[in-house]
Amino acid sequence: MVEKIFLELKAAFKVPDLRKKILFTAFILMIFRLVSHVPVAGINLTALKQLFSQNQFLGLLDIFSGGTLANFSVMALGLNPYINSSIIFQLLTMVFPSLEALSKEGEYGREKINEYTRFLTIPLAIFQAIGMFALLRSQGIIGQITPLEIVAMVVTMVAGTIFLMWLGELITEKGLGNGISLLIFAGIVGRLPISFGQTALTVESSRIFNILVFAVLSIVVIAAVIFVEEAIRKVRIEYAKRVMGGKMYGGQTTFLPLKINQAGVIPIIFAVSLVLIPSMFGRFLSQVPNKAIAGAASFLVTLFNPGGLTYNLAYFFLVVGFTYFYTAVIFNPTKIAEEIKKHGGFIPGIRPGSSTANYLNYILTRITLAGALFLGVIAILPSIVQSFTGMNTLTIGGTSILIVVSVVLETFKIIENMVQMRGYEKFLEKY
Repeated sequence: MVEKIFLELKAAFKVPDLRKKILFTAFILMIFRLVSHVPVAGINLTALKQLFSQNQFLGLLDIFSGGTLANFSVMALGLNPYINSSIIFQLLTMVFPSLEALSKEGEYGREKINEYTRFLTIPLAIFQAIGMFALLRSQGIIGQITPLEIVAMVVTMVAGTIFLMWLGELITEKGLGNGISLLIFAGIVGRLPISFGQTALTVESSRIFNILVFAVLSIVVIAAVIFVEEAIRKVRIEYAKRVMGGKMYGGQTTFLPLKINQAGVIPIIFAVSLVLIPSMFGRFLSQVPNKAIAGAASFLVTLFNPGGLTYNLAYFFLVVGFTYFYTAVIFNPTKIAEEIKKHGGFIPGIRPGSSTANYLNYILTRITLAGALFLGVIAILPSIVQSFTGMNTLTIGGTSILIVVSVVLETFKIIENMVQMRGYEKFLEKY
């Protein structure tokens, strides 16, 4: 696998336009990493890092900001507003027929929806910037500043999001692969040296075995992610033969690929937002003068403490539930069955129409169970590893691994396809 990747890269650099795409992508990623270290003025970075180490939700947001939120750089909001805007329009496309029709109009429709997504990103970024300011102010990370300085801070964060969104679109248009995914990937990978450095400084001789266990477990998790991401259930579809104008058409056999993990990482994002609500409300209510309410709130905080049994069980089942929900949103068996019927196709042994839709739903329900259980385990994996190894500085972030592996697989598929399109199949086969 590794040898094949190096061979594909070697072949890619022999193609002038592909080499230009790779170098352009690397240049944009370098700009992103440089700007991500330019902090916003008036922030206590020491207190900020301590807050992030205690708040798992902020840590997840930092993942999708590309690692810029923990430093509170000018791109502190990162891509979160854009991702939220994309999710909103993806859901609205399923609800409003006009947006669904627009999405089916090819390149023009996709461009219009992307334009609407950019417009919605701006108010979401403003709202999130104000919320982030209020949170940091309540934690004492931001001191007393004037209203003009508050406006300047909000405008800076919104501008940083727009700039980051522009960098991502540049990569998508002129570079290699999906720009947004690559920026998130770069942020996750960019934080690995820091994590390894912290572990090396705090490691004890008694924990060397734990590090070995961690290394082996990391390889197993990466292999499992690759297996699940690549796993599909092929549904055989046949097309009847038709005679038109003296010529015979059809008679072909194809396969409808159904991915085990249709939902990707979205269920984890939704679930972690909900599972942290009890502890957030508990911390807020624990400050009230009423002793009964404050005591109940403190119990709620303890019950849903990240890393605890109740927290992890709730997190796991929420991920499983949201996996089924989001899969139902993005994959409609009825519409797929109608498209198959419209083009004269059928599944052997299954009648076209509603019977085909029921059959696809039957298969999807069962393979989604495997994907949902896998995502649930990935979500609570950091707590499991931490309890076994006792290492706080170096834990397996299941969500991070899922994103990194998915981006790497997708990017090298693009490289492989481009190399093959330019006649380099013999170069790869020779090795």
